[in-house]
Formats: sequence, C-alpha cells, structure tokens
Amino acid sequence: MGFAALHEAIGGWYKINGRHDLPWRNTDDPYPIYLSEIMLQQTQVKTVLERFYFPFLETFPTLKSVADAPLEAVLKQWQGLGYYTRARNLHAAARACGGKLPENAAGLAELPGIGQTTAHAVAAFAYREPVPIMDANVKRILCRFFALKTPTPKTLWEKADALLNTNDPYHYNQAMMDIGATVCTPKLPDCSACPLNSACKGQKNPSAYPTPKAAKKVPHRHHAALIPIQNGKIGLIRRTTRLLHGMWGFIQQEKLPEVGRPVGRASHAYSHFKLTLDAYVVEEEAKCDGWFTLEEIEKLPLSKIDEKILALYKTLGE
Repeated sequence: MGFAALHEAIGGWYKINGRHDLPWRNTDDPYPIYLSEIMLQQTQVKTVLERFYFPFLETFPTLKSVADAPLEAVLKQWQGLGYYTRARNLHAAARACGGKLPENAAGLAELPGIGQTTAHAVAAFAYREPVPIMDANVKRILCRFFALKTPTPKTLWEKADALLNTNDPYHYNQAMMDIGATVCTPKLPDCSACPLNSACKGQKNPSAYPTPKAAKKVPHRHHAALIPIQNGKIGLIRRTTRLLHGMWGFIQQEKLPEVGRPVGRASHAYSHFKLTLDAYVVEEEAKCDGWFTLEEIEKLPLSKIDEKILALYKTLGE
C-alpha cells in the first residue's frame, strides 16, 4: 500500500471515528485553536473541556483581550489547570504579536513559548498549512509505523514529513491525533482497527516501539506551610520559581515552626514530585510580599496546594 492509499484509509477512518465535536475543531479562529493547543499540553481533553476552556474564553474572548490584561488576571483564570508557564507564555505571546497571530508556522514559532510542535499544530488547523504535527500520540504512531525504538526528534520530524498528506493536512493531522488517542494507545493498541495497519512495521510487537522508559521514583517532599496573621490580615509571598512564577501562596519551609497553631495537612502531586505541607497559623513577624483579607485573597491567583491550605484555614472560622 502506497502512502496515497494510506492517506485515503486514514481519511475514511476519521470521517467515521474522528472526534468532530471538539469545539476547537469547529472554528477557523486561530485564537481558540491556539488556546486549546496550549491547554492540552500536559492536560487531558476531558479536564480542559469540563472546567477550563469555555470559562477562559468567556473572560478573554480574543487574544487581544489576553494581551491587554495584566498577567495576574490571566494566571487567576488559569488557576487549577497547573503548569502555569503555559499561561505566562500565552500572555507573553499575545503581547508580542499584539493580539494577532502570524499566519504560518515559521512566524508562530518566533513567539514566546511556541515551539515547533505548537506552531505546526496552529498552522495546520487554523491556516491549513501543509505541515505535520507532533504530539505524544503522533510520536507513538510514527515509532510503531516505522519501527523506531529510540528516534531523535530530527528523525521523528523527517518521518512525519514523509507520511504527511499534504493535500489535506487538516483532516490528516486531526486523524493522527485521534488514532493515537483511541486506537494506537500506549497499552493494548487495537491494531486490527487501525487504518495504518497494512503498512505498519511495528504491529507485531507495538509495545516495543518506542523503547519503554524505565519508571522513575517520584520524590516526596514534606514541608511546613506558614499562615502569618497580622492585624486581621494574612501574609502571602509571590512565587518566583519557574514552576509557579507569578502566583501567590503561603510561605513554605523545611522545618516545622517553633511556635504555631496546627491547621491541618495538604498534599499535591506534581509531574516530577509530590508535596505534603503541614499548615500552621503563626502570629510572629514574617517576611511577606503582601497582606490580604480573605476576600482579597479570593481574587489572587493561587496554586492548587495553596488553595488547599487556604481551605484548611477557613475551617477555623476566624
């Protein structure tokens, strides 16, 4: 089977089995397509659809509205979605392009936080540019189809270019994502239902492609969180670390405070570590970046674990 016939099989599969109801597939506006690509990095479709995509668009209906807003407002709307670097990059890109995205992959890739992967996706879906996409699902398909165990990024892009249907990049790329998400899955792929099965070199042993990565032990950090109180207000710091830069939160330290009232314990699992915090109300002087009432804190962007600490404090009824 040549690639022309393969493209026909992929297109036929997509017509019947594709996820046509996804909202970002029913618009030609580059902004919501770009937003979906950013939100779907490290986050499942179900989570994005149920809790974040539509509320964000209601608050920021255009990319220009993102550009005009302060970063803190964008972070607040992103709250709970995690990986806040995405929100900061979205804001920076919106300002860099003045709220109007470039109309090709090369121009898109010059914006802050938009690499080749996102640039190709937006260009293919918003502008129908004949470029391949490269999400985790497509990488897995390419590795299995070409029997690649440990390919370099360069090799993957070369194979993606070779397999691309340049006559219909939009539906081809959507199909490849859906095949990877529903058929060519990481575990127990359904090779008999895959439109690429007639030419797939790895279908006899799909779990071997790519070479499985050894599971890493996730470290567990156990620290204290301080809730300083002065004159009826709560002290917070503004994060400067890469993970939560720009977010507000409670002071964290490795040692338990010598004097303090225990409030409770909160945990949160990040992608590369788990964090457990024992929270204490302290009335001693603390170095904070701001002092706020509960009502004021509700308007600030907080990370998930800081939200949990705040909820513990509220149970005190103070």
